[in-house]
Amino acid sequence: MGSKVLLGLSGGVDSAVAAYFLKRDGYEVTGCFMRNWDSIANNDIKGNPTLSGSKCSQELDYDDAKKTAEELGIPLLREDFVKEYWDDVFSYFLSEYKEGRTPNPDVFCNKYIKFEAFRKFAHANGFPLIAMGHYAKRVDQDGYAMLYKAFDKNKDQSYFLAEINEEQLKESLFPLSDITKPEVRKIAKGLGLSVASKRDSTGVCFIGERRFKPFLENYLPAHQGDVVDIVTGKKIAKHDGVLFYTVGQHRGLNIGGIKGYKDEPWFVVGKDVKQNILYVGQEDNPFMYSYKCRLCKVNLLLKDIPTQPLDICAKFRYRGRDMKVKFTYISPEEAYLEYPGYKYIAKGQIAVLYEGERCLGGGIIKETYDKNGKTIAY
Repeated sequence: MGSKVLLGLSGGVDSAVAAYFLKRDGYEVTGCFMRNWDSIANNDIKGNPTLSGSKCSQELDYDDAKKTAEELGIPLLREDFVKEYWDDVFSYFLSEYKEGRTPNPDVFCNKYIKFEAFRKFAHANGFPLIAMGHYAKRVDQDGYAMLYKAFDKNKDQSYFLAEINEEQLKESLFPLSDITKPEVRKIAKGLGLSVASKRDSTGVCFIGERRFKPFLENYLPAHQGDVVDIVTGKKIAKHDGVLFYTVGQHRGLNIGGIKGYKDEPWFVVGKDVKQNILYVGQEDNPFMYSYKCRLCKVNLLLKDIPTQPLDICAKFRYRGRDMKVKFTYISPEEAYLEYPGYKYIAKGQIAVLYEGERCLGGGIIKETYDKNGKTIAY
């Protein structure tokens, strides 16, 4: 029997097929269902119930994980990381939203929960390796673990792994690195797995299928305020709460048919949390662009820290395209990206760095700057 590995078994088809691959390749596989969110204790069902019959969706996922473990003939553990998730992921998420920034909690769920708390739990129970059903690839060179995009570019999740460190990466296995999602489903059906046709989960990790705004209203107060056309400075509508909108958003604004304006979509350009103003714009205008940004919480998956600027690419949103940037590293709390004017680069987002297929790490956008190098306030 090969090395012992603890696999995050979520109750979905990806982790199920990952378990099958590991077992096929000779690993001694144990599954573990992670419970990261307490729906009842956190009272997050306002206006949007999370319950299905007598069980919440998380418990239904656990039932699916148990069934998968039985079908594959592997043991299944269950472990709560609710406190760790609240302390390290959700509290950060709320604090960022209160400041009007756009955080990505899935990135920190990977950093602090799936590849840290879960990894420590694995070590404590005699597992030197962990595995996930993520679409990402680890490549080892001269004893150093590097992160690469998965073969299936449509499902690639390297973006969400940009904040994990090399130590976490070198103890992790990604069995789905060289396979496509349609092939995963085909294999699951061929094995007769009960989750073969289960649809993919969507949305933010702890929110899942719930509607975003009603969920957030349980934790952040909604205060109506002005929607302002950033070009003219005119108040054109009212919003339900500036915290609930993201830069670049155009759906759900409920703006239209305004006298004197074209019948074209509006986009969120910026937010002023202190004055509770939502800035929007129509068509292409200079306020949509930035030319430089400052990063904090910079994590580099590089053996040597760069001492000179690097001409590489950055991805500013999951499923966004790789965009050319000049990267200058100062410290873990200060690095800069310069670029030829890109739209909707939002504070709080993660910028993930790539050199071809390789992910070099990433950082959180702290400030953005206009073409004259002036800090963009909104």
